[in-house]
Amino acid sequence: MPGVLTVPDDLLDLVTTDRIAHVSCIRRDGGIATHLMWIDWDGENLLTSSPSGSVKGENWRRNPEASVSVVDRDDPWRFVTIRGQVTEIRPDEDLEFIDKMSLRYTGSPYFRRGFEREVFVITPEYIRVGRGGWARRKE
Repeated sequence: MPGVLTVPDDLLDLVTTDRIAHVSCIRRDGGIATHLMWIDWDGENLLTSSPSGSVKGENWRRNPEASVSVVDRDDPWRFVTIRGQVTEIRPDEDLEFIDKMSLRYTGSPYFRRGFEREVFVITPEYIRVGRGGWARRKE
């Protein structure tokens, strides 16, 4: 696959603002687990986090496949879907990442201090987008 897959500029708000994402991983039994999560986009990868030792982390260490979808709350036909691999799992040093996400999503630093967290880096292998407007077409 040539080049780096990216989210189009006109849809960046879906992965860089306070939109909640549906993030999926493969469970130990082969089923799919989907979680509502805070996300970020670094220009090449989608980022999310969880407490260290979480089931999500165990799942991604065993099988790095991930799928993420984000839908515009004002137009459900405006969306981004990313499928890819968790290519890095790193500690959330000083809770820097989760504080950034908490400030974005809640306006306050993350309240659950004293727990280690880790950041999951999801590298896209496929990106599908919808630019919206279907709801307006019915009018």
